[in-house]
Amino acid sequence: MEKPELLAPAGSLEKSKVAFLYGADAVYAGTSKLSLRTRADMNSDTLKETIEYAHSINKKVYVALNIYAQDEDYEEIEKEVKRLRDLKADAIIASDVGVIQKIKEIAPDIQIHISTQANTVSLHSARFWRDFGAKRVILARELSKEKIKYIMDNKPKDLEIEMFIHGAICFAYSGRCYLSKYLNGRCANLGDCAQSCRWQYNITASEVNNPNSILNLDFDEKGTYIFSSKDMCLIKQIPVICDMKVDSLKIEGRLKTDYYLATVVRTYRKAIDDYCKLKEEGKEKEYDFKKYLPELLKVKTRGLSEFYFSDTNNQDIHDFDGKSDNLEYEYGAKIKKEEENNIYIVEIKNKLSVGDKMEVLIPDSIEINEFVIDKLYDIKTGNDIDTINPGIKGQQVKIHIPCDNLKENTVIRRKK
Repeated sequence: MEKPELLAPAGSLEKSKVAFLYGADAVYAGTSKLSLRTRADMNSDTLKETIEYAHSINKKVYVALNIYAQDEDYEEIEKEVKRLRDLKADAIIASDVGVIQKIKEIAPDIQIHISTQANTVSLHSARFWRDFGAKRVILARELSKEKIKYIMDNKPKDLEIEMFIHGAICFAYSGRCYLSKYLNGRCANLGDCAQSCRWQYNITASEVNNPNSILNLDFDEKGTYIFSSKDMCLIKQIPVICDMKVDSLKIEGRLKTDYYLATVVRTYRKAIDDYCKLKEEGKEKEYDFKKYLPELLKVKTRGLSEFYFSDTNNQDIHDFDGKSDNLEYEYGAKIKKEEENNIYIVEIKNKLSVGDKMEVLIPDSIEINEFVIDKLYDIKTGNDIDTINPGIKGQQVKIHIPCDNLKENTVIRRKK
């Protein structure tokens, strides 16, 4: 059966390389000023390199221009659209109709993907965007599988549909939130969200005629994280989604680490490939999401939820604890190159010591490759060392890893 595109976030050139190594068919990146993740490390030069690299390996890059623009933004928008046209970006992701009109005027040959910020929740809206020039619509995360299937079954054949399958869920409707601006002066709809929904809050109330009579409402010594939601995880639903023939499955997280990317992309890549193969063999009932879920639990998460995909009345979506779960593993290092005889130069991400238990995330596999660090070598002198702490960005060390031919950007995690 035809496989859906697996679409991963790319907050930097290095992250795009990790995403491609672990099986992403395409990545989405932001512009430095005009997307909803302006703090991502993707400037003009690295975006150019990312697109060139992706095209060299027959992959794609979609670029977000998805702010809700004000009049003073349009001079910069016009410059950016011209630049993306010249860079041959595969698509521009947008939500503001004024921005979309500019893309159509300046770069008519670039595909337009309608951002989830546009809140597309119906077939009628999808048809409108197609008639307005869109090639693809990214559905709102609030939709159930029944509504997605209805759209898939009735949409114009030349309109592609993309949906989120994993990552943070915004407390606001499809991310259109003003809380950050109100509390912190940082506007989410202009790309500068402070994630105020993740903060700790104390709720108080007072009697109308006696404003000094303040009562604390339903919280403990930690306060309460009333606006924080769990993370979306649809690994169980891969068969349903693939059978609906959704064109692209999207992972959220342009500000996440290489380790997060490697883990999540690798897991969904394997799940999609395995199910499609089982389907072709008539063995689709053998798909077991429990084979893949443990891997997704090895990265930090606020808890996992299917949101409204299977149940529009689902109440198990809030993260009242406000803390990351599953902290047994952390990002250990990333392969830079192999010297000889399984001695690799790695870029360290956390403290490493002889005796540490490590796991190599092998691309194209879900199996665990465990080893214990038995040798660390100083990068300059080659002398044995017992431990190394991260210092400057990009700090490297030589390490013995009992695996052959590990590729550049292979991620290694450490079990705490």
